[in-house]
Amino acid sequence: MPYIDRDGDVFILYLGNEGEVDNENRFSPDWIDATHATLDEIESHEGAAALVTTSTGKFFTNGLDTTWIFSNTDKLPEYLDRVHTLYTRLLTFPMATVAAVQGHAFGAGAMLATSHDFRVMRADRGFYCLPEVTLNMPFTVGMSALLTTRLPKQTAVDAMTTGRRYGGADALATGIVEEVADGNSVLTAAVARASALTATRGDNLSGIKRGIHQEALTALALVTDKSNFSFG
Repeated sequence: MPYIDRDGDVFILYLGNEGEVDNENRFSPDWIDATHATLDEIESHEGAAALVTTSTGKFFTNGLDTTWIFSNTDKLPEYLDRVHTLYTRLLTFPMATVAAVQGHAFGAGAMLATSHDFRVMRADRGFYCLPEVTLNMPFTVGMSALLTTRLPKQTAVDAMTTGRRYGGADALATGIVEEVADGNSVLTAAVARASALTATRGDNLSGIKRGIHQEALTALALVTDKSNFSFG
């Protein structure tokens, strides 16, 4: 489950711990609630601050909780709407946000990284991948808007229609991430980037982000259409 650490004025949100039984940090309903709770805690602190999101081990996050979905197919639209709330939360978070992608970021997990202001990815391990096309799974309207407004258009086309796996170098070259780092220095690089932006924390920053991301936010707020969405 998610937990918080701190480096000076930079809050570090760990999406999970590699010692846990489920260390893929999938978006179970409980995990979504716990992530919001940690963000509530971070947001409640006063003063200069920035946020870095990362994890430990092989996975940044492996995305949707498919085990839960296949056992609760009747609840899928509502579940996806809840997933959207994490993207909206990060897109408008009142402090600078940096994703430190130390491992695999797949599907909804890749979109979580894309919802941050900036991304630093490990150069020698891990992939950014949107495998929905190979899973015969459509993107929600909100997910599509998030990706096509946050990624360079041709990169979005490539990533969304081919299921391509982007390593660090490819992700940097195609505009998915802003920086790569060797070995275990991803977190260090992300914290350094975030530390330079702690003074921007506040409602004004959140308002600026809301203006920048208005198209994606509007789409993410739409209720998922039960008649047009299925899994598998």
